[in-house]
Amino acid sequence: MLTIYSDDHRLHHGQGELNNGQLQPCVEFPARADNVLAAVREAQLGEVIAPDDFGLDPVRRVHSPRFVEFLEQAWGLWTAEGRSCDALPLNWPVRGMRQIEPDYIDGKLGYFSFDAGTPITAGTWTAITAGANVALTGAAKLLDGERDAFSLCRPPGHHAAADYYGGYCFFNNAAIAAQYLRDQGASRVAILDVDYHHGNGTQSIFYDRDDVMFVSIHADPRQEYPYFLGRADEIGDGPGAGYNLNLPLPWQSSADDWFAALATGLQRISGYAPDYLVVSLGVDTFIDDPISQFRLKTDDYLEVGKRIGELGLPTLFVMEGGYAVANIGGNVVNVLRGAAAQKA
Repeated sequence: MLTIYSDDHRLHHGQGELNNGQLQPCVEFPARADNVLAAVREAQLGEVIAPDDFGLDPVRRVHSPRFVEFLEQAWGLWTAEGRSCDALPLNWPVRGMRQIEPDYIDGKLGYFSFDAGTPITAGTWTAITAGANVALTGAAKLLDGERDAFSLCRPPGHHAAADYYGGYCFFNNAAIAAQYLRDQGASRVAILDVDYHHGNGTQSIFYDRDDVMFVSIHADPRQEYPYFLGRADEIGDGPGAGYNLNLPLPWQSSADDWFAALATGLQRISGYAPDYLVVSLGVDTFIDDPISQFRLKTDDYLEVGKRIGELGLPTLFVMEGGYAVANIGGNVVNVLRGAAAQKA
């Protein structure tokens, strides 16, 4: 299986996130991608290539131009105030407040974000544009005839919506890839999100559309981040009604429970008959993940890949979460191996 990867991900390295009422070291950091890459190479899954440069136009097909401009300018505006630490927001425009972008950087950070766990650093812009190119290169390879590809993106993307960031995510790499496939002629694209957390950004981007189906298996938002999207009654709106499927599960769900949800999701995707499948590949469903509460084990990920591969669709795997850093490489490689074995 072809892997696309850029060293530029290392330029985004946040020093702290607000968690449990304290500023703590970020659980999303460069070693995550480094360990996955090492495992891919050790397993000899296939060629590893650098991404092509697609510019920002495909990004703007998913994200608002003003949001993209803000992310490009944010570090400069932050350091212009004499600051050298990471940029984190101060407050947010909640119910009853006007949704107007402020002039000052502290206000802008709150306007364009939804949490205090996603720091902007000196290298964030370079890293996230590289990540988008990693995803786009994977999509382009599918269009060129590859049956499967793995876009080793970092930072992740599925919490980022058209005009806000959070959950360690800035650009929604899976959504950018799906939109690119559509723009290049695909009639239908399905996105399967297997990350522990709901892909609220991806859902919101495609919620009123029938040309991109979104299916997500995740921790129930009544208990778990991001809390405010991801319930089963969110089925899409307007033309998108029936094309959004959320399969929330409670804390401590077993592998059997998770695979039952996967079967439901795959059945829905099969009936949709997409031209391409994009998988938001989070492995924070792992039993020892430090911020998650599902029970999958390393061997289970072979079966995850196998069942996805049984759809027989050209598939782009886009890296999302997974924070048990010592195990992340093996878990990801097992998914990729399982999928590739179905198409050998």
